[in-house]
Amino acid sequence: MNLATSNGDAFAKPSVDLSELADAFRNARAFTARLCEPLEIEDMVAQSMPDASPVVWHLAHTTWFFETFLLKPFCSGYEPFHPQFEYLFNSYYNAVGEQFTRADRGLLTRPTVAHVRQYRESVEGCVSEFLAAGRFDDAAAVRATVELGIQHEQQHQELILTDLKHLLSRNPLAPAYRSLPDVAQSSNGKATTNSVATAAAIRFVDFPEQLAWIGYDGDEFAFDNERPRHRQFVDAFGIANRLVTNGEYLEFMEAGGYNRPEYWLSMGWGAVCDNRWQSPLYWTQRDGRWCEFTLDGIQPLQMDAPVCHISYFEADAYARFAGMRLPTEAEWEIVASQSPVDGHFAESLRLHPGPAAGSSAIDQMFGDCWQWTSSPYVGYPGYRPPSGAIGEYNGKFMCNQYVLRGGSVATSRSHIRASYRNFFPPQARWQFTGIRLAT
Repeated sequence: MNLATSNGDAFAKPSVDLSELADAFRNARAFTARLCEPLEIEDMVAQSMPDASPVVWHLAHTTWFFETFLLKPFCSGYEPFHPQFEYLFNSYYNAVGEQFTRADRGLLTRPTVAHVRQYRESVEGCVSEFLAAGRFDDAAAVRATVELGIQHEQQHQELILTDLKHLLSRNPLAPAYRSLPDVAQSSNGKATTNSVATAAAIRFVDFPEQLAWIGYDGDEFAFDNERPRHRQFVDAFGIANRLVTNGEYLEFMEAGGYNRPEYWLSMGWGAVCDNRWQSPLYWTQRDGRWCEFTLDGIQPLQMDAPVCHISYFEADAYARFAGMRLPTEAEWEIVASQSPVDGHFAESLRLHPGPAAGSSAIDQMFGDCWQWTSSPYVGYPGYRPPSGAIGEYNGKFMCNQYVLRGGSVATSRSHIRASYRNFFPPQARWQFTGIRLAT
């Protein structure tokens, strides 16, 4: 595989030197390990549904990625850690080979967690030595591959948290990932509390019609699906100054929103009926009071915090109920490109969305919750997936999915940018997904 052509241009134009990249590699791997510190062995091996994976599988797969796409093609004489790991921990790269069935990953009690940690340590050591030696023919391809691997690791850090949250929520004991801090801290260090206050009414900020440049065109890392940068005509629109709150979504529920088909797309109404949805994922009532399951266990529903863990169908239905709509991804990017990348991210270890700060004309563009857009996930004009196995990273999923923007409280701050395109099927709810309205 020639990664020099398959991801050197399509994924990244790295501007950092190898010593900085080696530090970034070690930092990313260390943060993954930090996320696992509160876990027991039993927490790491179970799988709650086919869409989720055991924590230990994430640890092995992210290691497999560096072994498969960096060490094997670029490090002369490298011997794989285990001959069967390529099969067990390949996610969906058909060009690499067959994969173990995704829905059965929770059956893999062997290799043990200890063995997988040995695998991680071994590959991390080899990568560090390889980068320190600096003896490779194509430095640009090596840098691009390491950078992609770091970004891939950060995506799986988020999946570790969201998959684990779903797993713990299935336990009748509602165990917490960790003990609740006495005081949660916002991104600017100011104390926040579990307030039940109602947020100030949503305001809409108007933007004129324009011929906008959409997509990434910089010198740092970006995924292939963020390119090519292109012009797109956008009609005048308005966008909400914050995300929809739990309290506002509760009004939709109390108005019978889940029982009124006029608010729902046909497939959405089918999902409501088939799955018997009556509230967002993780909401529950205790002693006549709404609560929600969080990574800190069951907590009272914070009315002025963003509603999250809802599907595209629910987001669209709420927008119809409110007499509004969801923004297109182009509209969202126009606003985000003028906003600072600030918010609640994974590094804070807050791990639950917080109320809007009210300090900006438009709040919560980044962090807290991924924001559903009305845009289907398709390639930009002129998009071509990279060649080779790496080309399977994004392009082959451009079917029956919708674009989300902005990152969440489980996303690393260094991972997100205005042009970043996430995507999920419209029925997905286990990610930190929320709502921003548009007019």
